[in-house]
Parts: sequence; C-alpha cells; structure tokens
Amino acid sequence: MTQSPAVRTTGRSGPVRIGERAARTLVSELARINDPKAALLVGVGPESAVLAAAIEALLPGDRLTVVPAEPLGAAALRAHVTAQGGWVADRVSVIDSLAEAKAEAAEVVIAGEVFSGTTEETRSGIEGLAKYLSNGAVLSVATIATPGRTTGAAAELARQDALYGVGADLVLRNNPPVRVYRLRFTPASPARADRLTPAHRPSSVPLTRGMHIDSNGVAAAGIALGLAALTRVARPSSKLWLLPALAAGPVAAFFRDPERDVPEDPTAVVASADGKVLSVQRLHDERFGDGEWLRVAVFLSVLDVHVNRAPVAGKVVDYFVADGGFVNAMKPDAEHNVAAYTVLDTARGTVVVAQRTGLIARRIVQRAPIGALLAKGERFGLIRFGSRTDVYLPAEAADPLVGPGDKVVGGSTVIARWR
Repeated sequence: MTQSPAVRTTGRSGPVRIGERAARTLVSELARINDPKAALLVGVGPESAVLAAAIEALLPGDRLTVVPAEPLGAAALRAHVTAQGGWVADRVSVIDSLAEAKAEAAEVVIAGEVFSGTTEETRSGIEGLAKYLSNGAVLSVATIATPGRTTGAAAELARQDALYGVGADLVLRNNPPVRVYRLRFTPASPARADRLTPAHRPSSVPLTRGMHIDSNGVAAAGIALGLAALTRVARPSSKLWLLPALAAGPVAAFFRDPERDVPEDPTAVVASADGKVLSVQRLHDERFGDGEWLRVAVFLSVLDVHVNRAPVAGKVVDYFVADGGFVNAMKPDAEHNVAAYTVLDTARGTVVVAQRTGLIARRIVQRAPIGALLAKGERFGLIRFGSRTDVYLPAEAADPLVGPGDKVVGGSTVIARWR
C-alpha cells in the first residue's frame, strides 16, 4: 500500500475533499522554510490541491518526494509532474510506495489525505509517517472538524496535538471543515526560527491583498448582526436593531490584520504591536532570569491594530498568565494588570513578550504553543480592545531605537538593535 491505513478519503457522510485553502494550510510549514530542504508528501493524485500547493511552495534548492494515493497511481503522477515543466520535474520525484522513501530524511512530512479512521488506525498512521522525519522536523496532518464525522481520528489527533503540537488551524472554508495539526516529535533548535518566514494564517479572512480580518472579528461581527436580526424580529416597529447592525462594521475593523513588510536585517528587533511607546527602561525581573532587562512598553488604543507579532525569531519555551487588575493601560498601575507572558529562546538569549489587559480589554489570545518556532514579525496572538504590549530584551545585548511618545507599527518598526 502507498499510504497508511489511517489515511482515508471518506468519512461517515461521504468523500472528504481538501480544497485550496486547506491545502495551503497543510503545506504552510514547507512554504515558510527559506533554506533548501527535503519534503515528503504522502497520499495524493494528479488533481490534488495539496500537491499543487506543495509545488507552488518549492524554492530552487528544494526536493519533494511524492507518494501516490492509489497503489497504481505513480505513472499518472509522474506524467502530471513532467507536464509541469523542467523546473518542477527537476525538484519533484514520484515513488511507487512509502517503503521506497528514505527514513529520517524530510524536514516536513505532509499527509495529503484527511485522517478519518479509528483511533488505532490514526495512531499507527502517524507513527508510520513520523519515522521519515529528520530531527526537529514537522508532520502536517488534517482531520474532519465536524463532530461525529470520524471514528476516533479527531480525538486521537487532539491527543497528539496536546503532546507534540506546535500549531493547529481550523479551516472552515472547506467541505467539510477540517482541522490541520502540525506535530513535532523531537526538539527543534531555536536557530531554526531564523530560517522561517511568517506562517500563513487561514483563520484571517482576506478583504484585499494587503488586509485581512482576524477570525475573532468575523465572529464578533456575526454576533452583532445576529443580535440585530433577533431585535428586528422581536421588536419590528423599533429601530433598536440598527445599533448592533451599525456596530458590526467597526467591531470587525478593530480586528483588522494587515500584511506587514518585516525587515530582513538579522540585528533588527521589531515592534510586537501597533501603538505609542509608553516607556523604555532597564529593570530586573527574576521570573525571566538573572541580569538586567531592556523593556519597551507600547500602548494600543482602540484605533490601533491589536494583532501581536513576534519581535524576533525564536522558539516558544514558556507561557504563563499573571493575575491582576484591569487598570487603564496608559497608567503606571497597569504594570499589575492581568498579563500573558510568552518566553522565546533565541540565538541572542531570552526574549519575552507580555500581553497586558487594559480598562476595556479583558481577553488575551495567544496561539503559539510551547515548542513552536516563530519567525520575526509572525502573528502569535491578539488582545481585544485597548491594551499594552511589552517586549523584554537582554539589556547587555540590545540598544533601544525608540523613545516615549514614538508611534510604532507591529512587525515593521525597528524598536531595538542587537549589538
């Protein structure tokens, strides 16, 4: 067989198709590695959207090995690859079965079909694919997100995610919706993060080429419009329904998620959020280790973009939430507000990003699990409504380039430079 028994193209209610959006999510780990790499794609046919996305993600030095979904499908796949032209044919090789693949050779392994079998089949399938991963490499797999559509695969992948997950995405714009998991079974060096570009986020809904709306904004706007519809039905003679209806647009706009040009300079530390610099100071904080820290605190008003980005490339090694109050984020007492701390291990030392709540902000979203690698400027979370974001850098290793009152743009403005 060319595929694991756990990989199925049908669920309880019929065929499962991986569309273009889900395919891009499955191959996102391949697409974000800048250096030459080897990848393994298992379980696809000539018309597979996953195969098309993987080919599109290839760089000049890459090598992609493809295993067909059907036992006798290698010939059709080879013909399809050859028809793509010499550039693709030189980088993509088709083998007859998974047994022909070189063990522990790939930096990324992608399952091209959805897992929808039993718990045992899914576990066996993951183990079978994992042995082809090199140290620190990632296995990318998908399962049906609709409850009751699998016979154990969804639950098993959720368990695997809790143990080895370095990122998961729900892709609603697929029929049926699927959840994509990225699993890493052996530790990755923080230095790998320097090779990455920011990951594609399928939960952000594109409005234009350069502007998206985060999924939180889509949900909030949907709730506002639903409230308007209910009010209109309950009180047809009243104009109260206009209030939530008119609020839907501004609420969605608050969660806007623009594309940003991240500086390529390896010595640059970028702002973690849009806003105004409140303070730049040196301090001690034993929670993050001995020594002095350089902290750049940025206030985000309700008019600023609230998506948070990694100021440097690094590996998430810790995440914790400190209890506190909800004081106006511009005031000194905001120091003791509820805050979420994401600790990054980098080639230059430890870097910490603190997401602090404010007077209105009561909800912090952090999407980077421990073990995940973040590229510089990569989205990793957001804070709902007015808030503050602090970046802690080793004081002896970085020099600040901004001061109180300066406006900064998340992912673009250089707030400090490594010495």
